[in-house]
Amino acid sequence: MLPRFGKQCWMFVAILICGIFVSNSICGCSDENGSCRQKNILFVSAKNISQDHFPTEAVYHNVSGTKFCFNIRMDKTQHAACCNGSDFNCSLKISADQNNYSLILNKEILSKQDIVLMKSPNQKYSCLPSILHNKTEDDFFLEMHKCLDKGVTNIKLSQKDLCGNNTYDKEACKDLSATDYKITIVNENVLHFVSCEPPEETSIPSLSLPPPVGNNGTGLSPENAANIMNNMSSLLDDIGNSSRATISIGQIKGMIFKLSTENQAAINYEITTSGDMNNAAPSLSRSVQIPSEASAVAVKNNGSFAAVLLFPGMHQDEPESNFLNDEVVGIEMGTEISGLSNTIDIQYSGVDKNGRIASCRSWNGKGKKAKWVTHGCRTNETSDSITCQCNHLTFFAILMSPQSGNISASDFKSLTYITSIGCGLSMFFLAIALFMFCLMRRGKASQSTKLLMNLFVAMFTLNLSFLVNESIAKLGNFSACVAVAMAMHYTMLATFNWFFIEALHVYFNLWKLPTKVTHYMMKMCVTGWVTPAVVVIALLASKQYDYIKIQTDDGNSATMCWIPDAVVHQGVNIGYYAVVFIFTFVVFIITVRQIVLIKPVARKAQNHSSIKTNSFSIIGLFLLLGITWAFAFFSYGPLRIPSYYIFTILNSFQGFFLFIYYYNSSKIVAQERNSIVSSSSTATSNTDVTPPH
Repeated sequence: MLPRFGKQCWMFVAILICGIFVSNSICGCSDENGSCRQKNILFVSAKNISQDHFPTEAVYHNVSGTKFCFNIRMDKTQHAACCNGSDFNCSLKISADQNNYSLILNKEILSKQDIVLMKSPNQKYSCLPSILHNKTEDDFFLEMHKCLDKGVTNIKLSQKDLCGNNTYDKEACKDLSATDYKITIVNENVLHFVSCEPPEETSIPSLSLPPPVGNNGTGLSPENAANIMNNMSSLLDDIGNSSRATISIGQIKGMIFKLSTENQAAINYEITTSGDMNNAAPSLSRSVQIPSEASAVAVKNNGSFAAVLLFPGMHQDEPESNFLNDEVVGIEMGTEISGLSNTIDIQYSGVDKNGRIASCRSWNGKGKKAKWVTHGCRTNETSDSITCQCNHLTFFAILMSPQSGNISASDFKSLTYITSIGCGLSMFFLAIALFMFCLMRRGKASQSTKLLMNLFVAMFTLNLSFLVNESIAKLGNFSACVAVAMAMHYTMLATFNWFFIEALHVYFNLWKLPTKVTHYMMKMCVTGWVTPAVVVIALLASKQYDYIKIQTDDGNSATMCWIPDAVVHQGVNIGYYAVVFIFTFVVFIITVRQIVLIKPVARKAQNHSSIKTNSFSIIGLFLLLGITWAFAFFSYGPLRIPSYYIFTILNSFQGFFLFIYYYNSSKIVAQERNSIVSSSSTATSNTDVTPPH
């Protein structure tokens, strides 16, 4: 039981109350004499409440003079009565999206009172009476304390929060007055204080440097441009007391900013046609926004500047494509920065795409063969703008590629339906086959059946990862996207491996070799499952998995998680399967030769049943060895669309076809085990090719 306190207890009670109210109280307020005085507190909320638990009149403590105003009404169009006097200003605007809040207010509002944003006004406030009378007793505050939910953390803002902790943002202040502030709060953390008062125009020093020897700054290689960026720190002494300066190096233009050691803020750099870049398209404007997170990381690693340069005419490594506006944006902060949670945004507005596909690229300056890659950058497009959102520092550009290879919207829709139905049907029947194997035939299964079950597992997981791929990509979680891309790539390579192993097993059966190989099944499983893991880990280490877009001729696109680098995709996947295909196709031809090129005497002795069995074996082997995947080799030129349909139908339904093959071959083997073969027909039966499963 808490005792009654005198006047000296007020500070303790105030701290006790504020400790419940506040999660982001940065500082108190000092009066002219330097003593700390508790301000009036205005309580607000962006959420509706089910009952009106809060008093409309101001509640105050006679001894301290502190007043509370609860402007938390069910009807948001009306203010509480305490807002009508001179003690409180309730004219701020609040909006909320889940745990994200946006407040618009001015200096005068925070000069009158501190603001407490109540996130959950419905929780445990019902013990407050509908009318609170002004009291001098300290019990009043203690009773209020009992009414509050200690588990609810609210957010407090004071006038000092705005002091030296805000930046000017032209876009955020659209339709707001110069005296307004916009405060953004995400998950209880005050992220951004935006002042709508434009900064005073001061003279910005201009630094002019000689261009590279024998070059006016156009058509530089990324390596030479990197050398220019690495020398930016030497320009800091030339800036003097200014916080920034423009840079001119021949045709290379840009700006360098000094980084503050305290209160790092976001850096906004906008370049328009009328600015310092004279090679821009008539309606094109560009802006670069570096988040405060990047500035903080740079300062922590002893970085002292941020430089943004535009390099015209830089080369790229893809034919029939070009960089947007024939330029590259280089960003340097004196230290390596990557893995940012708040991305660096490079936006181009007024873009005429002219039917071409935009793709944000960053220069991979590592390794002997540096190249432009999509890793670490996301492309966001509207009708007339393109924004690159990148989580690291390097050179950035927007690659514009022709649309000639785009698939039509109708074909894309048809292929999507076929794939979804085929993969779903294959998964269902593969699951049945695995269920039959585990419950009924696992104990007495042959080596051939065990190998086939491994292929079924690989194909089932491949179909599953493919079906969920687009849904995972839509979530926008990069880590999840990489994970599903790895899973799909691993299961695809594993499927290729088991095609190879099935061909190898058929070859061994022809020469009666399996019984002579020690630890046969273990060696096959290691080959089938471990080898693709090595390839996937290598690609993960080199950061090759990312988002890709499949464009259609109507301007729409589908996003998936895969390998965006076409060269890596073709080299690893097409090359990998090409090796498998050569071996499996050779084994297929040898096996078919054994079936077709039999002796004439045996041919006459063959009955209709054996011909049917051999034909079934040929078709089954064609599917079992994955030869249907060879249609990927024809997905170019005039055969591209037909090969897409053939490839999609055969391979999405492959699991279903293999289930039928497995079921029928199991029946054939069972019938042969139960049949009695006469000695006169022994030679004939040796010419038949029995399904290996």
